[in-house]
Amino acid sequence: MILLAALVLSGLAFYYVFHLPASLSPAPKKTRSAFLRERKEAVLENLRDLNFEFTAGKLPESDYLTMKASLEEEAAALLKEIADLDQAASGLSVAGKEAEI
Repeated sequence: MILLAALVLSGLAFYYVFHLPASLSPAPKKTRSAFLRERKEAVLENLRDLNFEFTAGKLPESDYLTMKASLEEEAAALLKEIADLDQAASGLSVAGKEAEI
């Protein structure tokens, strides 16, 4: 009797853990531009946090300067890639309009 109850309980727990609901759908696919914009916001937030922690005296100046330079380089690379993608997208839309004329 106890063995049967343990098997039923184990089966229900297994079903609860591994069952996927029918209403589950995949998330929309992210574009490269959307990913870069999210990453840019994260890097800028990290820069603000870094500045706050340095101002509060939690970081030595050498660490602050190193980390700040690294984050600024990453932000610059992200901004360049975003600009390149935007320019390519606007170039495609202009070329499409010229082809229509």
